[in-house]
Amino acid sequence: MSEQTLIRILSVDDHPALREGIAAMINSQPDMRIVAQAASGYEGIQQFRDHLPDIILMDVRLPDLSGIDVLAAIRGEFPQAQVIMLSTFQGDFEITRALAAGARGYLLKTMLPGEMLAVIRSVHAGKKCIPVQVASELAEHLTGSALSAREIEVLQQVANGDGNREIGEKLFITEQTVKAHLRHILEKLEAKDRAHAVAIGIRRGILQL
Repeated sequence: MSEQTLIRILSVDDHPALREGIAAMINSQPDMRIVAQAASGYEGIQQFRDHLPDIILMDVRLPDLSGIDVLAAIRGEFPQAQVIMLSTFQGDFEITRALAAGARGYLLKTMLPGEMLAVIRSVHAGKKCIPVQVASELAEHLTGSALSAREIEVLQQVANGDGNREIGEKLFITEQTVKAHLRHILEKLEAKDRAHAVAIGIRRGILQL
């Protein structure tokens, strides 16, 4: 197969061993090739500009930027960029954010190599690919009410161990407003108490600790 017909891939991940494993797997395929690698978000953006790959494999969590923010930045500059997000985590909040930012696929790092290769080929062919276990996680919470940006801020402060008065002071809102936000958070997440709300927030990817 000629270089012109290969699926050219950029791998963005801050774990060298994982990048090397992905590169070895992809470079063993007759129809695809790793053309560049990056260990951070800013490096990933520059490598995309330099190489203009067909596909980006993007880790959701990078040391400098969120992979989703890198996805948005690249697609803002190159709207046709085809990005597949890679994550160890299947929380619906991150999946929803990634798809809203234009991701063409969302893969769990625990997936079998053959499944990852199949998704790369499908996305390159113009399809959007979400694994069954990721899609089911997404569907489970699709009908629930989403937390507002302010509610997420309040929940983050709760996770940090702050009381209502401290949260109010940090966010420049009254203690009564904090209590109202917490009431809405518990209702939306169907949580029994503050600790349960934090646990749900972590599991769903709403909070990053």
